[in-house]
Amino acid sequence: MKLFWYYYLVISFLLRNTNSEFTTKRFPKNFLFGVATSAYQIEGAWNEDGKGENIWDRYLHEKPSTASFQNGDIACDSYHKYLEDVQLLKYLGVNYYRFSLSWSRILSTGYVNKVNQAAVDYYKNLINALKENKIEPFVTLYHWDLPQPLQDIGGWPNPLLVDHFADYARLAFALFGDDVKNWMTFNEPKQTCQYGYGYGLFSPGYASDGIGSYLCAHTIIKAHAKAYHIYDKEFRSQQNGRISFVIDTPWYEPGSDSDQDKEAAERKLQFSFGWYANPIYHPDGNYPQVMRDRIAVRSKQEGFSKSRLPEFTPDEVEYIKGTYDFLGLNTCSVHLVNWTEDYPIGNPSWDADTSVITFVDPTWNVSSVIPDVVIEPSSIRKLINWVDQTYNHPEIIITENGVPDEGDLNDTARIYYLSEYMGNVLLAILEDNVNVMGYTIWSLLDNFEWLMGYQYVYFNLIGM
Repeated sequence: MKLFWYYYLVISFLLRNTNSEFTTKRFPKNFLFGVATSAYQIEGAWNEDGKGENIWDRYLHEKPSTASFQNGDIACDSYHKYLEDVQLLKYLGVNYYRFSLSWSRILSTGYVNKVNQAAVDYYKNLINALKENKIEPFVTLYHWDLPQPLQDIGGWPNPLLVDHFADYARLAFALFGDDVKNWMTFNEPKQTCQYGYGYGLFSPGYASDGIGSYLCAHTIIKAHAKAYHIYDKEFRSQQNGRISFVIDTPWYEPGSDSDQDKEAAERKLQFSFGWYANPIYHPDGNYPQVMRDRIAVRSKQEGFSKSRLPEFTPDEVEYIKGTYDFLGLNTCSVHLVNWTEDYPIGNPSWDADTSVITFVDPTWNVSSVIPDVVIEPSSIRKLINWVDQTYNHPEIIITENGVPDEGDLNDTARIYYLSEYMGNVLLAILEDNVNVMGYTIWSLLDNFEWLMGYQYVYFNLIGM
């Protein structure tokens, strides 16, 4: 194992950065720094101690070529080496560690009637070790690894999963909530819904673009709200914790100063981020008006009897909006956006519903291993400001930010990325008065990176 000195080197920019914008500036004393991982990507032990099968286990075992014949069966083996992980976290000096629970490890069938005590013990031991080392656990309930039996009844497009997730959330709050004060219900639901049930690229590989993806999102948003209300009514007064939702998006910049390109960039942000954020964080609730209008029109033109975008009832709008204590924001990239004529009517799709053109400024740096990761540090400041202004000034925690490389120990490019992005977060706080309270680097370990497996993709601070 090799320890990369990123955290020290990045933080040191506060003391001696050559960028004059950052040289004399400091983060507020109560600002928090952390790192993140997820269960499937690091735990391994895929079938040990009573753990059940999840959708990534099934997907990559049945279609091994999907991730170059690699999977998360062993991963970083954190199920057995969690104490080593905690010592590395202590060495880095982080304030918190953001990790996820494996639903299928705790509830092997996904249903609450059978609890796996070995899994409960594992997570309690991890949480206790973190607390003993003065590291706060930031816990995500769902990071893409649905128990396979729940996929067998339709997965996230099935509204019955609202209640099954609520049962799981209630159990997690009861088991771990005395020591966990920061909860996140879902991580990056757009990836689950659009890539898992829309494009069909991620597990469970269900391709229903513009239909299944919207049904999935509808269920997840309602499941989040129900979990929030359970925490609020049954646990908050005793546990004094917080709960929220984590959404990812690149920053979308207008491709020119034209009004059309500005409208197109705003539309793309609403279809990417607002899709999940508006129902929860916007004072009016509900999906963005631009989504409701455009999808309704295109659905009618495609011959559907009603909009492919499900509707919230007025009572559901009220029940869902405001179900947050902070806003979790994941971001690592930026794209330019040009207006274009609406895509021709044909097969339904999220991209056709959006109908914009995205591209990259040729002067920007692009990740050598993931071309979609485009590096332009001021983009995070612009995105933070847009979120602040659009959603009525919520407390924001950057719950993931990072860039991959090819694993070179002489990693000056990634040190530059992290220091410049952190610097722009600092400027958003000090100069723009945005309420950002934490910054999380993705990721702690050299972990399994989904369809890219372990090959040539390294987001990690710690090399394995």
